[in-house]
Amino acid sequence: MEGSRAGAADAHAAWSESFNELFAQVAGVFSNAHVRRRGRAYVLGLLSQTERKNSWQLAEFAGEPSPDGLQRLLNFSPWDEDACRDAIARYVMRAVGDPGAVLAVDETGFLKKGRMSAGVARQYTGTAGRVENCQVGVFLAYCAPDGARALIDRELYIPRKWAEDRERCAAAGIGGDVTFATKPKLAEAMIGRAVQAGVPFKWVAGDEAYGGNPGLREWLEAEKIPYVLAVACNAMIETKAGAKRADELAGLVPAGAWQRLSCADGSKGPRLYDWALVAAGSDDHWLLARRSLQPGEKGNLELAFYRCYSPRPVTLAELAAVAGARWGVEDCFAEAKGEAGLDHYQVRRYRAWYRHITLSMLAHAFLAVAAHGARPAPALPQPQEPVPASGNTDGEGTEKGT
Repeated sequence: MEGSRAGAADAHAAWSESFNELFAQVAGVFSNAHVRRRGRAYVLGLLSQTERKNSWQLAEFAGEPSPDGLQRLLNFSPWDEDACRDAIARYVMRAVGDPGAVLAVDETGFLKKGRMSAGVARQYTGTAGRVENCQVGVFLAYCAPDGARALIDRELYIPRKWAEDRERCAAAGIGGDVTFATKPKLAEAMIGRAVQAGVPFKWVAGDEAYGGNPGLREWLEAEKIPYVLAVACNAMIETKAGAKRADELAGLVPAGAWQRLSCADGSKGPRLYDWALVAAGSDDHWLLARRSLQPGEKGNLELAFYRCYSPRPVTLAELAAVAGARWGVEDCFAEAKGEAGLDHYQVRRYRAWYRHITLSMLAHAFLAVAAHGARPAPALPQPQEPVPASGNTDGEGTEKGT
């Protein structure tokens, strides 16, 4: 009994020391000791086992008689949430930074009931899988080759109707300098900040909302940033024989050209798919096709497609791994919502959204780094030998769509 108590005490001491080291790196973003203490209490509350991590519950956890102090922290207290965001990125880089990392961009929804919260509107969100009244945040996740991952940047999407209603914007604390920007444009801004800050990475990955945007792709190519971005089955891909649909090109792949590879490890083991690479119109562009091993609900093998760009030669296995790394941002959303209160806020104003989200990202980064440090030493990596996909036919039984 005494041994178990001593072990628990040592674990708590180690946790406290690690948290103190983390908070020391962001302490300077708070303008005075009083605000700093509130910020520390807020993050500790987000890391607690409290079921709902809104201001009422966090205030109770912190021993405060009302949520007023924590609401002031989010709405009015003097501190720099963007400097805190930058400190989070530096903290993550020191712990898991790797030049082979992937920057994964994605969005997530925050369901709301009213119409006063900044940027709230009836819009599609993958969180619900349908159109809902919600806010949408666009995030950048850092996904290291060893599986470590954390959110390092965020932007609140402001729909065009909001941006054009300056009176409504003013009521929600959205300044005149905030104009309409598409989600890919917000992604571009966040990737640009990562580049400027010297964040080590090799690839950018994203879903169809980003792969289908020519402006983002052109910007990445101008910056010589390699990418693997999902596209729809009807995306027109330039080839030396002219433009063709992605699914049409996949249908022309010979049976023996598909290779079975794992793109990542999932909860049930390696995520195995059949993969094929199709040359596009230039030597640094390709179409990557992914095919499921088992029929989907419609009885066909499901296909997914990715536009790929790299100014250097790459292998099919590397491109498949980058495509799989994109799932890291979805894992971050699940972890941050489930463990760090990402979606538990009750604020309406624009800046308050950024402040809560940033402190939640800080809490999630702490958990991510702690989990990474607790992993056993990895075994020496074994090269993955691609094998021909077994049981292939010349396109029969495949569903050319996503």
